[in-house]
Amino acid sequence: MSVINIGLCGLGTVGTGVLKILENHKEEIKHKLGSDIIVNKILVNDIHKPRNEEIDPDKLTTDAEELVSNPDVDVIVELMGGIDDTNLLLEKALRNKKHIVTANKDLMAVHGQKLLQTAKENKCDIFYEASVAGGIPILRTLTDGLASDRIRKIMGIVNGTTNYILTKMTDEQLAFEPVLKEAQELGFAEADPTSDVDGLDAARKMTILANLAFKMEFSLDDVEVTGIRDITQEDISFAENLGYTIKLIGITAIHNGKVELSVEPVLLPTEHPLAQVKNEYNAVYVDGEAVGETMFYGPGAGSLPTATAVVSDLMEVVKNIRLGISGNAHVGPQFETQLKENHEKHMKYFLRMEADDQAGTFQAITNIFTDEKVSFAKILQLPGSEKGTAEIVMITHKISKQQLVNSLEQLKNLAVVNRMISYYRVDGEE
Repeated sequence: MSVINIGLCGLGTVGTGVLKILENHKEEIKHKLGSDIIVNKILVNDIHKPRNEEIDPDKLTTDAEELVSNPDVDVIVELMGGIDDTNLLLEKALRNKKHIVTANKDLMAVHGQKLLQTAKENKCDIFYEASVAGGIPILRTLTDGLASDRIRKIMGIVNGTTNYILTKMTDEQLAFEPVLKEAQELGFAEADPTSDVDGLDAARKMTILANLAFKMEFSLDDVEVTGIRDITQEDISFAENLGYTIKLIGITAIHNGKVELSVEPVLLPTEHPLAQVKNEYNAVYVDGEAVGETMFYGPGAGSLPTATAVVSDLMEVVKNIRLGISGNAHVGPQFETQLKENHEKHMKYFLRMEADDQAGTFQAITNIFTDEKVSFAKILQLPGSEKGTAEIVMITHKISKQQLVNSLEQLKNLAVVNRMISYYRVDGEE
């Protein structure tokens, strides 16, 4: 086909970037593909809304049927967001033999496996590189570049908003709330920041990465999620004094065929590459059996970085159309999904508690940890915030999560412990 017609769903930040790249890189794209890519129809909410770009008003529509049922449209590029309604729309497009390119991580985390299967049944492609880490080509790296390897572990900063907030809290010694407000004013955080700061956005992305890395089928419910709202300046300061930086990290790892999958604040050694990733940037750290440790770094959002990933996927669709191999990219899960139990998850932990500053307190606390066979790499004891109290900070040696849970439960019932202030995973030292 000398011309490929696309239907563009959504003309926001990324949609506008896609139009810009298709126009500005038109000749290079045609040279690489041997085909022109033409935007046939654009689905918008309001045709009459003022727009910065010069767009032919005849291409605008508020009726999705003009895209998904249009015989002149070959590919649907979905950039409008949404989950269930968007899923129904794309299912219909696939049944109408239209290929899909999407940047919708929420959709792919919830309905991705079914959409991929529907695409295969209809000999269509569906690509979604831009759904994780914006302009970083991490999905294609897992499916193509590292296809011959066995992935052992992925650790990622995959949410720019939380990384921006934690960077400001760390570098400028600021509290969470004022930094969040600044991030909202700068456009890094939404008016409702729940999805970002509570870790849900990162969890959706880690679901997608785990599905690809371990050839199993995971859902959002399989991810253990803890956000950053409770991280204090004191936590950050103690971590720094012990040689660590706190980041919101998505982690998925496999051992003996079982997978752990989480998004949580993690203490990383200050010299770890992920600890050096600042502001709104993303990075994904991949450990493969053959390749060893690699890291992929770049802008995790933004108009042109994300649009670059979208257009690259679009070009892949066009190549497959020209080669006559559409619909063969997706390979279903190879293994039954197996998640680790708490007693199978082993890691170090940072613990911070307030206790009575009196004789016998430390002995009572250590007795509990001794009973659970928990030992420590580092211990600090400092005066507490209230008179007659002490603050105790510990870094454990590697223990199971079950040992941690058991220890915390017993500490709750210990009279000399006033409160468990915080506890975080420690990783990246192996």
